[in-house]
Amino acid sequence: MSATGRGVPTRSTTADREIVIDRIIKAPRDLVFEAFTDVRHLSRWWGPDGFTTTTRAFDFRVGGEWDFVMHGLDGTDYQEWISWTEISPPERIALVHGEFRGDPSAFESVLTFEPAGAATRIEMRTVFPTKELRDQAVEQYHAVEGGRQTLSHLDAYVTEIVRKAAEG
Repeated sequence: MSATGRGVPTRSTTADREIVIDRIIKAPRDLVFEAFTDVRHLSRWWGPDGFTTTTRAFDFRVGGEWDFVMHGLDGTDYQEWISWTEISPPERIALVHGEFRGDPSAFESVLTFEPAGAATRIEMRTVFPTKELRDQAVEQYHAVEGGRQTLSHLDAYVTEIVRKAAEG
């Protein structure tokens, strides 16, 4: 929901096509942002429980692409492709995510990184082309739980970096 100028709540025109996941990450914003933008970090935490990631190509810039394969616990490989449409360090990243360049089912995501004291609040807002594709992602691919697990892995990964740095 958003507010109009009169304080009257209005329903987002994309609400039935969205998934929004957020989490407080126990690490500074610059580090959390870096963990999303450097392939050496991404390969260490990206994906839901039990998944691993193999990167084929990575070019982090507006118009750049990340071509990768996620490997499921059951041995299934999932071809993935991301292209960044906006990068505003360390506050925001916008991207298109599909199975391949030109995928008609690709969805758009905006990630925001907000300071929360010594921690960072990250929000992933994903908008699918249709309600049906959103529902399929939730029901068939468990997108909400997978997103939560992915952010949990990020939290654990960057928290460990902070812990090691504090130990010196």
